[in-house]
Amino acid sequence: MAIFTPREFDDHESVLFFHDKKSNLKAIIAVHDTTLGPALGGTRMWEYASEEDAIDDVLRLSRGMTYKSSLAGLNLGGGKSVIIGNAREHKSEDLFVAFGRAVHQLNGSYIAAEDVGTTVEDLEIARRETPHIAGISEGNVGNPSPATAWGVFNGLKAAAHYRYKKDTLHGLKVAVQGLGNVGYGLCEHLAKAGAELIVTDIHGPSVEKAVQKLGAKAVYSDDIFHQDVDIFAPCALGAVLNDQTIPKLKAKVVAGAANNQLAEARHASDLMNRGILYAPDYAINAGGIIVISHEGPDYNKKKAMKDIAGIYDTSIKIFKRAEQQNISTADVADRIAIERIEKVKIENSQLAMAG
Repeated sequence: MAIFTPREFDDHESVLFFHDKKSNLKAIIAVHDTTLGPALGGTRMWEYASEEDAIDDVLRLSRGMTYKSSLAGLNLGGGKSVIIGNAREHKSEDLFVAFGRAVHQLNGSYIAAEDVGTTVEDLEIARRETPHIAGISEGNVGNPSPATAWGVFNGLKAAAHYRYKKDTLHGLKVAVQGLGNVGYGLCEHLAKAGAELIVTDIHGPSVEKAVQKLGAKAVYSDDIFHQDVDIFAPCALGAVLNDQTIPKLKAKVVAGAANNQLAEARHASDLMNRGILYAPDYAINAGGIIVISHEGPDYNKKKAMKDIAGIYDTSIKIFKRAEQQNISTADVADRIAIERIEKVKIENSQLAMAG
């Protein structure tokens, strides 16, 4: 099992493996970069097909968190954790107590929050063992999913405006893949804005809820890609934009909440060459970490939501620069994020030399 040679390994500062026999915890924590501050990233619980898949996922996700925090202008680094197991069957109090102990061993270099397969309540159990937990009731923020959905909605609006020259989403057709906390929250915003929804999810009750409460049309999972829509919003797991799915897309905008939507970096260029405007995932799904950066006893929800709405302007900046330089929007987002990190590294180096 290779760790240092896969393309997903991007000079990570640390990758740690934890096992607790009593609770059967099997977890991996990856800290990608702490140049800008402690690594903040969610905790994903998933029944991976293999341990290699779990490693691949945590490496890709932690790198994305570094870029997400940098692009959002936050003084936070990038990290992520995964717990191997079925979130519906394998959760226990002992498991998250053990996970809390694992997080605590990193001495604050990694701060955990909720993600796919975990809840605020799960992380509050882990909080018993470590102060390095974010996005829980103690910080007055609670579940960051609504903030993430609000940010994705603003990024999607920016993409729709840039591609279709429309100041409203009314009448636009949006295909939403995945109706978890963020995906469903996005659908609520879209329905309120007058968009027509086509949805899919592996969890039947979530689909039924969207149909009944939001007037959505439901389709089978494999059919979501070739719907005749204006916008495709991937809000499930990653790598959904690949050699098989991209040719099926009829939408001219891709803007969704899922992390690591591109199976490979080259797929950003594939989208661009097909005339599809891609809103880089970590650029528009940063609402969760932005709201967490505001948490504390003086938490001001109105100010936090205003900062998250700034994702609209960040997205427009990315789209304009990509068009001017004739490169993919993903490349532009990466460059902006890296530029900030490299600038801070130089400043830190100069301070160290002066000291």
